[in-house]
Amino acid sequence: MTADQISTKPLLDKLGVKPGAKVAVVNLDEAWFMKLLRGRTADITSGKPRRRCDLVFIGAVDVSDLKRLHEAKHWIEPNGAIWVVRPKGGRSALRDTDLIDAGLSAGLVDNKIASFSDTQGAMRFVFRLRDRPK
Repeated sequence: MTADQISTKPLLDKLGVKPGAKVAVVNLDEAWFMKLLRGRTADITSGKPRRRCDLVFIGAVDVSDLKRLHEAKHWIEPNGAIWVVRPKGGRSALRDTDLIDAGLSAGLVDNKIASFSDTQGAMRFVFRLRDRPK
């Protein structure tokens, strides 16, 4: 990758976190990320939210963590998204295909990948347009 291919877009913009967004964070203990989020929105829940939210961030280190997608899909607005954050490359027991398969099993599709940090990547899952809850 060359210097001109590296994104200069702020992380929260890449992840689609808009000012005032309703966000839930599960199994992701990153103090720096929580600080960034708090700078963008005050509506942050750790764990299962009491009402639907715009974005859910789930930390995952192995395939068993991906089972959370089945529950988390009920937490998001019809046009919301779930980001699965996991170790990058050889550091991870998870492969892209594991995430994609887990998303499909939960009735979701992947539609974006982003670099979350130097050591973590993220994949976004959403409802297909035809499958969005009314």
